[in-house]
Amino acid sequence: MKTSISLAFAAAMSFALTSAALAAPPAKTGSTSKGSVLTDAKGMTLYTFDKDSDGKSACNGPCATNWPVLKAEASDKAEAGYSIISRDDGSKQWAYKGKPLYTFAKDQKPGDITGDGFLNGAWHLAQP
Repeated sequence: MKTSISLAFAAAMSFALTSAALAAPPAKTGSTSKGSVLTDAKGMTLYTFDKDSDGKSACNGPCATNWPVLKAEASDKAEAGYSIISRDDGSKQWAYKGKPLYTFAKDQKPGDITGDGFLNGAWHLAQP
């Protein structure tokens, strides 16, 4: 009986460690006409904003309507260059190398990069 409990515990711990090790990063890498970029799970291009300071988003309100944030869930864990920042409204957002990540509402399909250079060059493709 003691052996089967030990084996069950070992199996449960192994599964927990495997699940943690296989956690997917919040972004993927995709191809565009300007090279490799970070994308969300749907393949939509991610962007960074020059007005953001390291770990702090300056894109709130109407800005965040046009530039939806790459949302992080409470259960998400930062790793491999990705961090999670707190937004002004209390929600969480993914950042890469300290830069908050966004999609652009006018991009229609994976590979679109219509937001690159927007607002006098303040928006940039997020590159791996």
